[in-house]
Order: sequence, then structure tokens, then C-alpha cells
Amino acid sequence: MKKVVLSMALIAMMSVSFVSCKDKANEAETEVEANAEAATDAVEETADEATEAIEETADAAKDSIDAIEENHEGHSH
Repeated sequence: MKKVVLSMALIAMMSVSFVSCKDKANEAETEVEANAEAATDAVEETADEATEAIEETADAAKDSIDAIEENHEGHSH
């Protein structure tokens, strides 16, 4: 009888231990997902800012080219 009680206690302790490990694994997985989402958001924001900067630089370059062409046309007449 004593062995049965001890065996049942051991099984109960193991099941609690495994559930606890599973909970910890789920918490870790949730944290990893949150970090991945934050990293993705940061990359998207950086990409948007880079695209905006490139567009502004392209516009400035076009304006410079237009000004040079106008200046060149003014001197050739």
C-alpha cells in the first residue's frame, strides 16, 4: 500500500513538473514571437524612412538637373 501511495505521489509530481515546463515553454515562445514582431516593425519603419529619403534625394537631384539645363539653355542663346 505504501508503494502505491508513493507511486501515485511521484506521478502527480511529474505531471505538475511537465505542465510547469510546458507553461515555461509557452511563455518563452510568446516572448520570442513578441520580439520577432517588434523587430519586423522596426525593419518596416526603417525601410519606409529609407524609401522616403531616397525619394527626397531623387527629387533634389532632378531639381538640380533641371536647374543646370535651364542655366545651360540660357547661356546657349
